[in-house]
Amino acid sequence: MAEETNHNEAGEVAPSTVDKQAPTVAEQNAPSTNSPEATDIPTSNAPDPKAVNPETNPNAAKTKTAPPKREKPAAAQAADGEKPAAAAKTAKKEKPPAVEDKPFSEFIQQYYLPALEKAVTQEGVKNLQISFVKQQIPIKGLEQLGDCWQVVGNFSDGVRHFNLYFPDEDIQGKKAFSCNEGKQPSTLESFLIDERKITLDLLVYGLMQRLNGQKWLGRN
Repeated sequence: MAEETNHNEAGEVAPSTVDKQAPTVAEQNAPSTNSPEATDIPTSNAPDPKAVNPETNPNAAKTKTAPPKREKPAAAQAADGEKPAAAAKTAKKEKPPAVEDKPFSEFIQQYYLPALEKAVTQEGVKNLQISFVKQQIPIKGLEQLGDCWQVVGNFSDGVRHFNLYFPDEDIQGKKAFSCNEGKQPSTLESFLIDERKITLDLLVYGLMQRLNGQKWLGRN
């Protein structure tokens, strides 16, 4: 009987178990020919996951982005001591009161008399004397009405006189006018009774119109 030949003696090398397993491992990890697929085989050429866009590299590390900073509402800013810009822009200064809203005596003495004197003087009238007094109406038969606030003026060496009366002590109330040359006035006229609101300019204009009607101004 012939002896069995030993592989080592015959110069043959027994197949390694690693060689038997290699095709199996290679087949399991071989890439598919149909579609690209990531494997779990480590490689030294793999890019840094932190440096690769996760949209193009499945190995890229996913990082969380910070949410956008939200603005505080205006109410919260005001509570924190912050002034809303919109409120600062829309803030408006309070308007000072009109001169017509000043107290009656203050309005006449500080605004009306200077404005009236300037207007009469500009019409060529010289030596104008003007004052604000409380006295009886200088018309016969009206003395019983008592004292009344009046703007009293005279010029042309005291020959021409005029009186503007404020019985209500209010520029928006009743007003009257009288004038005379060298003697006591005989009539009392209503003054600016059709105007709904009296202003400084209107009071000056009304008296200038009345004096001009007497032909006391300008070239008259």
